[in-house]
Amino acid sequence: METNLALVLLLSPFVGFLFNVFFGKKVSRNVSGAIGTLTVVVSFLLSICFFAQLNQNGKPFEISLFDWIQVSNFKLDFGILLDQLSLLWLLFVTGIGSLIHLYSISYMHDDENMHKFFAYLNLFVFFMITLVVGSNLLVMFIGWEGVGLCSYLLIGFWYKNQPYNDAAKKAFIMNRIGDLGFLIGMFIIGSVFSTLDYTEIQNGLTVGTANTGLLGLAALCLFIGACGKSAQLPLYTWLPDAMAGPTPVSALIHAATMVTAGIFMVTRMNFLFDLTPDVQNIIAIVGAATALVAASIGLLQNDIKKVLAYSTVSQLGLMFLALGLGAYTVAVFHVITHAFFKACLFLGSGSVIHGLHGEQDMRKMGGLRKAMPITFWTMMISTLAIAGIFPFAGFWSKDEILMVAFEHNKVLWVVASIASIMTAFYMFRLMYLTFFKEFRGTEEQKHHLHESPSLITIPLVILAVLAVIGGAINLPGSMWLNHFLEPILTTKHEAHHLGQQEFMLMGIALAGAIVGIIWANAKYIKGGFVPKQDSEIVGFNKTIYNKYYVDEFYTFLIVKPINGLANFFRTTLEPALGKVVYSFGSLANGLGTQGKKLHNGNIGLYLFAFVIGVCAIITYLFITTKTVQ
Repeated sequence: METNLALVLLLSPFVGFLFNVFFGKKVSRNVSGAIGTLTVVVSFLLSICFFAQLNQNGKPFEISLFDWIQVSNFKLDFGILLDQLSLLWLLFVTGIGSLIHLYSISYMHDDENMHKFFAYLNLFVFFMITLVVGSNLLVMFIGWEGVGLCSYLLIGFWYKNQPYNDAAKKAFIMNRIGDLGFLIGMFIIGSVFSTLDYTEIQNGLTVGTANTGLLGLAALCLFIGACGKSAQLPLYTWLPDAMAGPTPVSALIHAATMVTAGIFMVTRMNFLFDLTPDVQNIIAIVGAATALVAASIGLLQNDIKKVLAYSTVSQLGLMFLALGLGAYTVAVFHVITHAFFKACLFLGSGSVIHGLHGEQDMRKMGGLRKAMPITFWTMMISTLAIAGIFPFAGFWSKDEILMVAFEHNKVLWVVASIASIMTAFYMFRLMYLTFFKEFRGTEEQKHHLHESPSLITIPLVILAVLAVIGGAINLPGSMWLNHFLEPILTTKHEAHHLGQQEFMLMGIALAGAIVGIIWANAKYIKGGFVPKQDSEIVGFNKTIYNKYYVDEFYTFLIVKPINGLANFFRTTLEPALGKVVYSFGSLANGLGTQGKKLHNGNIGLYLFAFVIGVCAIITYLFITTKTVQ
């Protein structure tokens, strides 16, 4: 029974994908969207059932479907593992995924390819579930590659727009760079342990006979894979460009699914990373640097979705900082709270864009809070949460990260604190420019301003409520999440007891967030500042606005040399090699032309050739015989 239910949980979104591929165009758009949404809801309900059973008996569900690979002493099953970590991930992947599907029914209703959109969404959720529930690294890798493929399809969904196609290709290629690291890490682990099964790898590490150098290399390669999927330095530039996709795609990729895959993988392999402290230090430093760089870029972006995209990169950096410090539970806590408020913010931005008929530039917004009150209040709640204001969900999870950083490395704590202050500033900058003061758009847009339909606002309200109460899963004192994940984590992160130092750090974090809000209020509300046009931005602000020219640097360092080399091959080397190859053909053709002249039907010539041949044979035999004697 458990096996059948687990298969339904896994395959239900895939059934939705098949339905929309083969029948989506034959049914109405509402039916297509409803079927696509219902299949994900089924997975969500089954996730709740398995979660309740696990809470009751405390025993994970390990299901081996079939023997998959057996080569020499290497053996691997295709299995499903539903334990504390995977079920926790399934709850918010399928739960928030269901809300995003529901939202998409209204948001994408006028698109002629709505059935195709839901097919891609369903396939995305299927691969994400595969990634999460796999019992070994190879099953995880199938899901890992699958979400990469689906992100390509969804980011470039409006394929008639060439920049969107470029953004999709960029995401696909940069993820492949990270995926190569993942593959190499898997090869190393497979060669060392003769398996890729999580339990068997952990048992092998317990014995302690593995080469620590190889383990460190494997951990580093796995982290490179996580950098690609979870957009860490230097492989982060694909994620802001992924805003080219429809807004529900942005919410699905950035909030609860694809970008959290790297966090999941490192947490799942915590027993490996705990044995490689040098790699953990690299993870912490990269995470802190990513949080700071992305937050600084977000300060000056004017596209509402780009601000949220860089915010996602920054928050992911904080999660990796926690992972690098060994605080896996804290990282998971922030993944969950971030899924709530960031999904709400992305869907809220989609509601704004929907109300303004496609406008994304905040310089052309303003004064929307009266026309769109539900969107405003839900986004305001989520903004307070991401800024780290008490008692919203983001306050508790971000505070835990800052406390862990303070205990382990004061420099990283300072960096994370600065990034958090910047977060409060640019998020309230977004709110002030979008919802306050006077409307700065066109008269036609102003005339048509309205609140979004209920299918858009209902998911916003649900996510806003979760952004308020989501921190309750790991409040100081109860620490439910810590206790729940104890069977998974080899190194237990001690719960913070609220002493004088903890209250001081909480006060500093809260004060920093308030400083960021006051800073934004003074500049954009009291000062009435509206960002300048692109051509008017100068100095260091221009450098930040242009994202430190990282894309340009990559173009100069990688893209142009590769294009130049390809052009050299095409214009110089390939024609030269073509001439060489053609010359062999010409030679054979010439010899054939001359040779066929001998076959002219002249019997006398044939007899002459025959006599010459016989004489040559006799002469050869005579010389050979004489030499032997």
